[in-house]
Amino acid sequence: VLYQSYPNPFNPSTTIKYSLPTSDIVSLKVFDILGREVTILLDEYKTAGTHTVEFNASGLASGVYFYQLRAQNFVETKKMILLR
Repeated sequence: VLYQSYPNPFNPSTTIKYSLPTSDIVSLKVFDILGREVTILLDEYKTAGTHTVEFNASGLASGVYFYQLRAQNFVETKKMILLR
């Protein structure tokens, strides 16, 4: 499960929470509105359970961004808004 980031809108950081039913390699990436990869927050093995990742966007412009979680056969993308 990929949860909505909070706070959202945010400035300059937000927390992204996700839960895994089984241990697996997890990838969590942030993309801009044009689909360009902005940063990789996570690309490693994680144990089953609930986890959080802090995203600091202090070097980015205001706007809409997307974060995407990939684990095994699961892919989900959610939207977040950076307001300066």
